[in-house]
Amino acid sequence: MKISTYVKSFRILLLVFILSSYHSFAQDENTSGSDGLSVEAAVVSKGEQLFSGNCTQCHAVHEQVVGPKLAGVYERQSVEWLISFIKYPQKVIESGDEYAVALYEKYKQYMPNHDFLSDEEIKSILSYVKAKTIEGPPPAENVASNDSGTTGGGQQSGFNTNLLLTIIGLLIALLIIVMIAMILMISVLSKFIRKQGDLSEEDQEYLNQKFKFSTLLRSQTFVTVVALVFITFAAKATVDGLFSIGVQQGYAPDQPIKFSHKLHAGFYEIDCKYCHTSVEKSKNANIPSANICMNCHNTIKTTSPEIQKIYTALENDEPIQWVRVHNLPDLSYFNHSQHVKVAGLECETCHGEITEMEVVQQHSLLTMGWCIDCHRKTEVNVKNNEYYSRLLEAHQGNDPMVVEDIGGLECSKCHY
Repeated sequence: MKISTYVKSFRILLLVFILSSYHSFAQDENTSGSDGLSVEAAVVSKGEQLFSGNCTQCHAVHEQVVGPKLAGVYERQSVEWLISFIKYPQKVIESGDEYAVALYEKYKQYMPNHDFLSDEEIKSILSYVKAKTIEGPPPAENVASNDSGTTGGGQQSGFNTNLLLTIIGLLIALLIIVMIAMILMISVLSKFIRKQGDLSEEDQEYLNQKFKFSTLLRSQTFVTVVALVFITFAAKATVDGLFSIGVQQGYAPDQPIKFSHKLHAGFYEIDCKYCHTSVEKSKNANIPSANICMNCHNTIKTTSPEIQKIYTALENDEPIQWVRVHNLPDLSYFNHSQHVKVAGLECETCHGEITEMEVVQQHSLLTMGWCIDCHRKTEVNVKNNEYYSRLLEAHQGNDPMVVEDIGGLECSKCHY
């Protein structure tokens, strides 16, 4: 074989090597940016799963939740710094890192350690954040407002104020239109009669009389209309006042110890049943004892002034005087275990978004009408319940079986 052939073969191999190297380099550039984060679909998908399972309780990409929004976080700090902070946030803050300390000062909360995540898993989470950042925030959705003032299965007490005011406004407008029409008719008839001539002095005097506003104010018709409007509004205010007796929606009393449900149930995701231990086995959801608090606070934030109040109560063997928020009349019977354990209702159904409440307030009306409305609409949970399954077999019709169908509106169910 000639030397020229070897040279040509070598050149071809060199060209193939250069092209393959360039392809590999380009592929690396496409799958991993200068920040070390990948754009591969598999990595981003894995990051989305990890983000959903570990981060969504406190963070979102394009909005602030408990913590800051994460859009562009990989540009504010290096990936190495983020990995260290995500794994050991309190350690980084206590080291005096300026950026970490500023975050703590702003949000006043420690993020829990995520040392169970590997560096690659954290990178996949950051890759997902980067992908969502590039994608941009979702379009704003128009949320229809509820003019009735009720939410979910709630029922508004009293009359519908907006409807009543609308009817009164329409009646007043109709009255004004009728008055204008009558004035126009009188004007036209007066001109017509004048053209006829041969009027008596009495008719002429009546025809030439001028309109006086004072006469209108003293007229029986005007006084009657004003009295009717006044009586209507007074009656409406009286009825609303009667219907609001005993309704404490929005009641949020100050407690002897500033306890944040948003921090405990929201941020740390402590289950409601951990503190309210009897909610599945008793008619009452008990107020947690100080001993339950001490399961954590015998080592956590022991120097806090609020925690010191718990220590004082234990030392003096005195119960903490919590203020009851949700109150029902003595004549009403309500069983928590029946609703939570048997029916499988979530606490938020009646108590609202407890995980977002710094100070707990009464979310629902808790009126008789509100309860009845719920029993009329709520389907019976028959899953894995043989007793209810047999009731379902006996239930007639194609409509789903609701609480009303199993005696949920019987007076003796709720009243002694």
